[in-house]
Amino acid sequence: MSARLAEADYQLVWPRALFKSEAAKLLNQRDLNDWNDRCVLLLDDAFVRGIRGGPVEEFAEISERPNAGPREARDAPRATMTLEQQFLRDLMVNADLLNEDPPPRRPYWSERKAGPRTTRILAREEAVREFVSLVGELEMLGYFEKRFGKDCIDAPYGDEPARWIERELGVVGQWPLRSDRLVQDQDLFFDVVELLHDSAARPLRRWLHNHGGCGWHNELFEIEPGRLAYRWRVNKILDRSEFGYRLAEEGADVGRLVVATDDARSTLVHELIARDDGGPADQIRHAIELFRARGADRNQKRSAVVTLALVLEERRHNVLSTALAKKDSGALFEIANGFHVRHQDAKQKRDYDEFYLDWIFWVYLATVELTNRVIDEPGV
Repeated sequence: MSARLAEADYQLVWPRALFKSEAAKLLNQRDLNDWNDRCVLLLDDAFVRGIRGGPVEEFAEISERPNAGPREARDAPRATMTLEQQFLRDLMVNADLLNEDPPPRRPYWSERKAGPRTTRILAREEAVREFVSLVGELEMLGYFEKRFGKDCIDAPYGDEPARWIERELGVVGQWPLRSDRLVQDQDLFFDVVELLHDSAARPLRRWLHNHGGCGWHNELFEIEPGRLAYRWRVNKILDRSEFGYRLAEEGADVGRLVVATDDARSTLVHELIARDDGGPADQIRHAIELFRARGADRNQKRSAVVTLALVLEERRHNVLSTALAKKDSGALFEIANGFHVRHQDAKQKRDYDEFYLDWIFWVYLATVELTNRVIDEPGV
């Protein structure tokens, strides 16, 4: 099975962790009368569409087989599962073999001759078009039905989505989305990205309305998995674009656009947001939220640095004295004091570029993480 999971038709459009958690929840509800239908919906949501084959078709083939009877005794832990449930269980157990991005391919002639192609950055117009296309796909999958209802042939929702967007954003005629309008107004585009994040919910159950080719009606929604899938898929587009922003995955600003950073700094932020040690952790999360907010100005960044400086000041004579030599820990505060960060002093340097604040912030954030490690060391 492992080789099969690396094929293009088994590519995930969700993060692996979300697929594993949703599969585990479903496997813990094996007595549901509509279990097979819910599993098909899960597979339909989580895996790439538009390619023949894949888990949905293989699941259907399993369902059409004659009942194979109970498993042998050696498979006792799986004996209570149907073949369909075993199929999902195997996918979940082997989820680390699934691709979150298109699987690597052998280079074609021109690439072998001229070398690999460089990764192309999406222009803003292209990124907006891809986003609008993604929203259309998610609407078809029912991710906005909790908010909008079903656009049914018997009861169309008409201009209700447009009126709802108007109430929230104060702009008219924004549904269905049109990429030409969103390209012209970047702030409106970003507002729509964030608004639809807050509206997304994953359907767990559906029924087919055949009249007039209406299609699936969805129900029984879960908000957090829907928002997580939305963030992940939108960030796949934004990360390839020239915008320089992405939806925050965690923290108080989750679902809001923040300045994109490299993997190392993203990991640093993740570790500090996830930490729970009372007051300092709350202060650090607040500083991160201030600093990475879309459009954060000099004063916001300065406030973020001041907050981190206060955390480090509290640890200066115990934790920092363990982690750094006295002259090195003192240098950290000379940075904040010398560049008009913490105090209102005429001697401080005021006429400096904003990228110095960026530099100070990341130095301080890394130092906070260092002090956390020292605190966590046994005997410290």
